[in-house]
Amino acid sequence: MTHPDPSFPTLHGRPDHGWINDPNGLAVIDGRYHVFFQYNPDAPVHTNIHWGHASSADLVRWREEPIALAPRVGGPDEQGCWSGCLVDDNGTPTAVYTAVGAAGPHSGGVVLATSDRSAVQWTQRESVLEHSDEPHDLEVRDPYLFSFGGRRYAVQGGGRAGGTPRILLYACDDLDDWTFLGDLLTPDDPVAAAYGAVDVWECPNLFELDGSWVLLASPLTLGGDGPGMGEVFALVGGLEPEGDGLRFRPETASRVDSGASFYAPQVLVHGDRRLLWAWTRDLGRPPEEIAAAGWTGALTFPRELRLDGGVLRAEPAAELAGLRRERVEPIDGILSEASFEVEGDSAGFRLVLEGDGTAEVVVDIEGDQARGIRILVDGSIVEVFADGATQRTLRAYPGPRSRWRVDSGAGLRIWRLGLPGH
Repeated sequence: MTHPDPSFPTLHGRPDHGWINDPNGLAVIDGRYHVFFQYNPDAPVHTNIHWGHASSADLVRWREEPIALAPRVGGPDEQGCWSGCLVDDNGTPTAVYTAVGAAGPHSGGVVLATSDRSAVQWTQRESVLEHSDEPHDLEVRDPYLFSFGGRRYAVQGGGRAGGTPRILLYACDDLDDWTFLGDLLTPDDPVAAAYGAVDVWECPNLFELDGSWVLLASPLTLGGDGPGMGEVFALVGGLEPEGDGLRFRPETASRVDSGASFYAPQVLVHGDRRLLWAWTRDLGRPPEEIAAAGWTGALTFPRELRLDGGVLRAEPAAELAGLRRERVEPIDGILSEASFEVEGDSAGFRLVLEGDGTAEVVVDIEGDQARGIRILVDGSIVEVFADGATQRTLRAYPGPRSRWRVDSGAGLRIWRLGLPGH
């Protein structure tokens, strides 16, 4: 696949045009992966939010599906179908999402939509939970469902007026009947307190991994200059019954990705696997260039999660090796490929984007940190994994005359990336 914009990520499975943000509704249905995402099909701006949809049998080849959810005039989601998840409800694929009504994001409620096993055509319903149930909150949104002790629960992200983020807990064995159980977590917890100086904890994910429970959240600060998005964090600890609800007791905290472009991840729980996608937002690209290109935002490649000493680690999903085509050798350090992968060990490593008399150092890894390098580049998306401990999502924008330069010692292998048969 080719695209007129050399910055476009051709292997990441996004539509050719429009706005993308958060991944939603990750699911495996009858052996096929389904990834939904926040999507404005009309323009590269955050408004008129639908659920876009792509599916894959192998995490390599992605098929663009019809739009799944759309705002309904006069409906509870007339201002947007915002983030949520997907569950198999007794054999019925069911999307559970934040519906933004006429009053805007502060009035968001929870709406369900159902489909057959193809997950292509969806029927949107009315609200099952209104935001007014928690009248003192600034915002409540982004339902994520999980099971514990034979029951089904949901978390949502929120924040109280005055700047107190929190994770809200609900019981929802019956998806049409939600019971608010109070706070699962607030900054009063000493481990969570390190991430408490924000207004809202968005996009919570709560899942079991390697015998522990992991909570992901995306910190948001509200202000007159627009929302400020902080580093996504992971809390690892235990989950236990408490009264009518549950209590999450974090023991360790760490950031999920150190790149400023990484935000709003969602985790797919599939058997023993935990796969993560995140929104990689455009940073540093002038608005006029985005408007001319007609697209903005993408999802990361899927990442496999594991725990290492109570710290969440990630690496590219094993299936992504299927994107490797022929080995390539830089000529005087220069690569002609738009999409490529670097792997190996080096005494040091730099990746530079050159063009029109400029040289932007995109990746600079020194010394011992340059062990276990794995870097995937696709258009403007650069995903860095190093030494089993570093995950960093970056953006850099090639132009028509740009080229990538690799500065490193020996020991690195480089592949052109492309779809099988291309």
